[in-house]
Amino acid sequence: MSAGWERGAAAAPRVVPAPCASKVELRVSCRHLLDRDPLTKSDPSVVLLLHSQGRWVQVDRTEVVGSCLHPTFSKVFTLEYCFAEAQRLRFEVYDSHGPGGLGCQDDDFLGGVECTLGQIVAQKKVTLALLLRSGRNAGKSTITVAAEDISSNSGFVELSFRAQKLDDKDVFSKSDPFLELYRVDEDQSRQLVHRTEVVRDNLSPEWEPFKVSLNSLCGGDETRPLKGLVWDHDARGKHDFIGEFTTSFAEMQAAFRGGQAQWECVNPKYKQRKRHYKNSGVVILAELKSSRVFSFLDYVMGGCQIHFTVAIDFTASNGDPRNSCSLHYIHPFQPNEYLQALLAVGEVCQDYDSDKRFSALGFGARIPPKFEVSHDFAINFDPEDDRCEGIQGVVQAYQRCLPRVQLYGPTNVAPVISKVARVAAAEEHTGEASQYFILLILTDGVVTDMADTREAIVRASRLPMSVVIVGVGNADFTDMQVLDGDAGVLCSPRGEPALRDIVQFVPFRELKSASPAALAKCVLAEVPRQVVEYYSHRGLPPRDLGAHTQDSRPGPIP
Repeated sequence: MSAGWERGAAAAPRVVPAPCASKVELRVSCRHLLDRDPLTKSDPSVVLLLHSQGRWVQVDRTEVVGSCLHPTFSKVFTLEYCFAEAQRLRFEVYDSHGPGGLGCQDDDFLGGVECTLGQIVAQKKVTLALLLRSGRNAGKSTITVAAEDISSNSGFVELSFRAQKLDDKDVFSKSDPFLELYRVDEDQSRQLVHRTEVVRDNLSPEWEPFKVSLNSLCGGDETRPLKGLVWDHDARGKHDFIGEFTTSFAEMQAAFRGGQAQWECVNPKYKQRKRHYKNSGVVILAELKSSRVFSFLDYVMGGCQIHFTVAIDFTASNGDPRNSCSLHYIHPFQPNEYLQALLAVGEVCQDYDSDKRFSALGFGARIPPKFEVSHDFAINFDPEDDRCEGIQGVVQAYQRCLPRVQLYGPTNVAPVISKVARVAAAEEHTGEASQYFILLILTDGVVTDMADTREAIVRASRLPMSVVIVGVGNADFTDMQVLDGDAGVLCSPRGEPALRDIVQFVPFRELKSASPAALAKCVLAEVPRQVVEYYSHRGLPPRDLGAHTQDSRPGPIP
């Protein structure tokens, strides 16, 4: 093993907002890889590619793990993470024949898979079946990708280990020891946190300091067991086991403060067989430094669900949907502006909502059966459940809704804001960072209930909620800029200021020629900061950095 094994980055605890620009570490392992070598096992490595500007671009490549069909790679992929983008990734696994894992034309393809970075981040860890180029499964081969937030401003844990009097496993020289540190998860599986460099011919090695995120080290649970394994390196990959020790980050801190941060390195077989066996050496924690702030990724990876609701303007100013000049006209080949905005934003948000069911509301229309004007109706016309299955379910509900309603007015948006705010208020009382709500309002006109809207936004600014407004068409949206706190603190008609800026307004016409990805990025740019600001103001840490929580989505918006 080379001396270039990767080191992570950092963290420790207090509720302070971190800047929302984030970096993510991806750690990769594989199981049941295909065996392409006739005399030995495959020598796998993994290539990471990122889809950018219509093509796949190689980001990085892991080291080669010699003669192994179930490799855990120590190489860590580091990516810039952006909530507002659907960042498409591709992992390709090769049986490597080139030097040092650089790759060559003779490398055998063992399988690949595509997913988004948002999917990995939202679930913290994904296991996917590898596919051959034909699209068929590569036998039982799987790849597991685990994500860790390593935002440079999130603080870090810096650790340094040394050892004394390790067992000598070599006949003609001394052992060449290296240390592996694993996190033991709740299911008793082990996640490699760090693998040190090899120190040659030394029974009392000092390994290089390394940085690792607290999330990577212990998943936010400082009492989570950590397992240290010490090995004598073997060039053929058959490393000799020297011994192990078990600790936790909490124990490390207490022991380091007390000046007794050392553990006996024990070989269980020797302890069982040898009557007077004590240990195979001692491992000493030589350095520990830590600090901690929380980022948007901490909350998402701690299990906070981002719930997405869309509210669509059905006022008469949009024009008759049967007319091709209408903003609601359903063109057979080109989605209208409402659908373009919905699809662009929905594609990003869907990765962060585990049940993929989205509330869809309408306002400004006369609705059946009495054809009375409503400003907060379910576009699927189900009074018990306004949610649709996936973004395509919202699209279908919208298309079915158009011929059933009579476009009317006025353009009142306060009712839909208040409706979502009632659900967000129920979440506020849980005292946990478990659910956050994004309301996307798509409208073509000037808001006619501006006073009530300002009041509703000021109240919602105290809740786990953001409001994104996309102006469709060519109306004068000057008043919308007042709602967007970028122009100054929004106040209610009574003079009460908003606790925080929760509104982002984007006129669609300014991004009409842009890609859906650019539109989503602009529309959702402020959401990560708004999430962090809310939970930091409430003094709420991430719910559970150690495990991806199950969906706790509320019922339909009442």
